[in-house]
Amino acid sequence: MGNHCSCIGHPASNEATDLVEVIYIEEKNMQQEEVMTVNETSLETVQQTLQDCISSNDRVRLVENRLGPYKFDNEGTSPNVFFAPESISNGCIYTGQKDITGQRSGRGIFIWADGSKYTGNWSEDKANGKGRLIHADGDVYEGDWVSDKAHGSGKYIHFNGAVYEGQWVNDQQEGFGIEIWPDGARYKGCYGAGQKQGTGEFIWSDGSCYTGEFNENRIEGKGVYIWKDGRKYEGDWKNNKMHGEGVFEWPDGRTYSGSYVDDKKDGYGEFVWPDGKNYKGMWKGGKQHGWGTYADINGILRQGEWCYGKKVDN
Repeated sequence: MGNHCSCIGHPASNEATDLVEVIYIEEKNMQQEEVMTVNETSLETVQQTLQDCISSNDRVRLVENRLGPYKFDNEGTSPNVFFAPESISNGCIYTGQKDITGQRSGRGIFIWADGSKYTGNWSEDKANGKGRLIHADGDVYEGDWVSDKAHGSGKYIHFNGAVYEGQWVNDQQEGFGIEIWPDGARYKGCYGAGQKQGTGEFIWSDGSCYTGEFNENRIEGKGVYIWKDGRKYEGDWKNNKMHGEGVFEWPDGRTYSGSYVDDKKDGYGEFVWPDGKNYKGMWKGGKQHGWGTYADINGILRQGEWCYGKKVDN
């Protein structure tokens, strides 16, 4: 659960996991390069004649073909000159616009030695504005960038089909977002530091649903969980388990209201059957344990000690 973009830099360290090592583009002294005259509003169209701008990574090329050419908007319009492909240390290649100081500025394409490819806007030698990064493992981030990091609104598409779309801060999911998995499970809600944090709603592929509070990707705080068979729990949660005070309801009319510890009834609680029978008393490990009172359908009371679900004879 969760995602960490960590997009710009040496994507060779990427793995198909939610957390990706943060990497940075090294600043290089720019040498004088051959200048090409192109229509700056259609930078991507010159790729057919600039073979060096095509990634050597089969998966990156596959993903790029699926997505189609990156479309620049008017935000990236710049009078800066377009430069032919230039080789940078560690096998990287850049082609695009630079300012009068030789820094990448305007629209450009950057390809790493492992084939990872960024296409988008640049400023002060860093990815700034809008752009798309295709990682070597096939994952894609497209959206807003600030100083080589995903920052603002963006969409992260995993090669396996999982998708996150929402807010980013400093290369991490932060704010409101929606995440969808290939099996149909989905989360809609708040994120913090790359994890589900705050209020949200998670729907599993079988239709079960939780609405409530999350903490560091865990169900934690107050919330409502409804199982696909109609069972419902509303109350306190800790570390993905019922923990604290809550009410559990069954489709057949049974209810339990009381204390839970580690997903089991523990402490004082009241259990009511559909026919009116009820038990009020202590529980442990999910069973009546300790002092309690049992009332049958006629209201006749039995009081005393219970031991793991059984009445202790006096």
